Amino acid sequence: MADETATLVRLGETDLTLANAAEDVRGLTVVDRNGDELGKVEGLLIDPDERRVRFLELGAGGFLGIGKKTLLVPVDAVAAVDDQVHIDKDREHVAAGPGYDPELKVQRDYFEDVYGYYGFSPYWLPGSIPPRYPFL
Repeated sequence: MADETATLVRLGETDLTLANAAEDVRGLTVVDRNGDELGKVEGLLIDPDERRVRFLELGAGGFLGIGKKTLLVPVDAVAAVDDQVHIDKDREHVAAGPGYDPELKVQRDYFEDVYGYYGFSPYWLPGSIPPRYPFL
């Protein structure tokens, strides 16, 4: 189980790399369960202590950076990865999710809210099963 004070960090801000470089989804288009485009994976939030990716940082909407929204999506919601990342939710659900500002430090209760919004148990709770994808 994760330490209660564990902090998630962006993979790009560490010296860590994915165990399998082919699993690096940064830059890929994210689509919902209906195949509708949601945005692009801009980053991966990781738990450096457990060496696991916990969230996709999704950049959605906007034009030339105006009106763009950043969202976190738990990797538990990833249904498949090919030339796109497939999320097992629809566009409306993802778009209405809690916003995320990568410039602000967020607290554990925020991550708990995001997990709950997507219908998953936070990774630090007993009995939580880590997703298959990806490993550092």
